[in-house]
Amino acid sequence: MDTSTTITPLGGDVYEIDTRMAGYSGITAGYLILSDRPCLVEPGTAGSAPVVRQALTELGVGPADLATVVVTHIHLDHAGGVGDIAEMYPGAEVVAHEKGARHLASPERLMRSARMVFGDRLDTLFGELKPTDAQRIRAVEDVGVIDLGGGRRLESHYSPGHAKHHVGLVDSQTGDLYVGDAAGIYIPETADVKPATPPPDFDLDTALKSLDRFRALQPQRLLFAHYGPVAEVADTLDRSAEELKIWVDTVRNARDEGMDLDHAVAAVVERTKERYAVTSDGIDPELAAKYELLSSTQSNVAGIMHALNWNE
Repeated sequence: MDTSTTITPLGGDVYEIDTRMAGYSGITAGYLILSDRPCLVEPGTAGSAPVVRQALTELGVGPADLATVVVTHIHLDHAGGVGDIAEMYPGAEVVAHEKGARHLASPERLMRSARMVFGDRLDTLFGELKPTDAQRIRAVEDVGVIDLGGGRRLESHYSPGHAKHHVGLVDSQTGDLYVGDAAGIYIPETADVKPATPPPDFDLDTALKSLDRFRALQPQRLLFAHYGPVAEVADTLDRSAEELKIWVDTVRNARDEGMDLDHAVAAVVERTKERYAVTSDGIDPELAAKYELLSSTQSNVAGIMHALNWNE
């Protein structure tokens, strides 16, 4: 595979790495904090592991140098490469929320359910999550601390709503908040913020409370896995909450009118198409297709439907 790398320095010894998920550029970012104890946030998919290794090599991080690998949650676009990266960097501790950590040690159930959802596309999109030795995994609870060396810390904050095993991560030195998918996806080409509400864990009230928690942390910058840094923190978190409410309201109305999933998807597309530059006329259709592959309207509507039927 092509392991050419795109590394973007973000200041504060933080480097954005394009993990080239499924061969696409600009779809899933990993981040290397090149502190005294180097830390990789979000290794990406199993298929991305060779790209990530090449990027770390270019940044001077060898097999014995990486101290920590931390994931915001265990969905395969974020954590699918943990097992491969753990093999490549045998001294690195792997950190995840307690509700997800066991799946990194024993990924069979996670892979089974992913295969049910994605079918044959699983292999091209993500690859296989390999198990990591349980002794190398540290589970964090509501708040956890990762030592970055030199007095610098990465603090994890439990932030469910997108996934029940989701954490946000704050860098004590830069004020960066690694938001994972808890604030949705950010499309840098168009500055759109779109929800990420896949089944089975999505819950609106929980997701909104996590956004409130993020606001209270007063970060300097949001670092999205999809995709990149955003300095307009308050506006972006407000927009994320607004989009979630609009999508849930639209799906609830569709369900109350007896619509099936396909019709609910059509209702969401109709109501939201003017809200996103990425779906407007004149935008490169490949850009829209790339983000639809990552976070499809159908998957998001299905997650909202599941939540509504579960909670009401």
